Amino acid sequence: MAEDTVQGIEQNSPGAQHSSEIKLLLGCARIYRGSERALQLKALLQEELDWAYVLRMAQRHRVMPLLYWQLNATSPEAVPIAVLNQLRDHFSRNNLRNMYLTGELLRLLNVFKAHGILAVPFKGPVLAAFAFGNLGLREFVDLDVLVHKQDVSRATGLLVSLGYQPQYQLTRAQEEAFLRYERERTFVHGANGSVVELHWEVPPRAFSFALSTESLWGRLEQIPIGGNTVLTFSPEDLLLILCVHGATHLWQRLGWICDVAELLKVSNKGIDWGRLLQQSTAQGSQRMLFLGLFLASHLLGTELPEEVSERIQADTRVKTFARQVRERLFWEAQDPQPIFDEESLFQPFHLGLMERLRDRARYCAYQATSPVFGDWARMPLPAYLLPIYRVVRPIRLIGKYTRRALERLR
Repeated sequence: MAEDTVQGIEQNSPGAQHSSEIKLLLGCARIYRGSERALQLKALLQEELDWAYVLRMAQRHRVMPLLYWQLNATSPEAVPIAVLNQLRDHFSRNNLRNMYLTGELLRLLNVFKAHGILAVPFKGPVLAAFAFGNLGLREFVDLDVLVHKQDVSRATGLLVSLGYQPQYQLTRAQEEAFLRYERERTFVHGANGSVVELHWEVPPRAFSFALSTESLWGRLEQIPIGGNTVLTFSPEDLLLILCVHGATHLWQRLGWICDVAELLKVSNKGIDWGRLLQQSTAQGSQRMLFLGLFLASHLLGTELPEEVSERIQADTRVKTFARQVRERLFWEAQDPQPIFDEESLFQPFHLGLMERLRDRARYCAYQATSPVFGDWARMPLPAYLLPIYRVVRPIRLIGKYTRRALERLR
């Protein structure tokens, strides 16, 4: 069934001329090395492949380590030596980088703990260790850490004392507004370039309905990583977080689908599906969950419980959105324009995934009125005038989209 779905979407998608290359990428985008998978990959490797396209897509989708992992074990002699060397070099660099970032994460967690700040890492090295079982098989570039909102100021001070600087410099008044309107802040280390995303809420503000961050704190679990033990989210919560994250970013990266697939593989039997489905229904994020599960199942062959598959099949819109994702996944600049455009202010893809009218209304109101850093940078205001930003943003957006419309008419 999974193969039929992949083929059905593939026929109408940009990149269809690279169907063999796409099959190779999808076949390598898993950790599992079974005999049936090996035979399929060996058959594909006998074809005349566009290796430049394979490498280009693997880099874009951050699956280069998995590509090397599978090809080197299956039939390395069938891969051009230059390609295999490039993959091997990338794998080694990625592994070293990930080990360094894991050590940096543990250092930060220890500092936070010593100052009485509970910090919960997620994605990054935690997901690599738990779901992939190997730090070298997943690509990540930053460290995501969740703290309580009341600890953000102290955590910021500690990061600065350790050599990190905020990506954007804000006044005290702007920092207060930032806490209200945003949910994370990025810090970059001046010496080694390490990036930390400090979160006080997990989902983006426009998707705040999809996850209850407060409820996450009561379901933390311990996992081993780098010879230590850290607290992170339960598999159910992490699965929902990954599916909401993928939806907010239009599932533009195959690596995000791999995350879902590998997490399901390692924790499927331990997942409380009843609680997960109930939780996603209550929060209005079930269609986002279903889309992530559907993509993992029908693109990467992940097995789902029968009752979950039936629930997904009953929501016909999930297949529609999955087709849009598949058509966009391997899109290149020279291909026909994809169905959805990530530059859209009110993203139809987002709106369609929302199950409740009030969530769509909240999303549109937030997109139209909530200031972003660009608004603050263009017009710094004192604290007592911060509400004016809610007026400034709509005016700026009207000007922006009016200019775009006029440019199209020329």
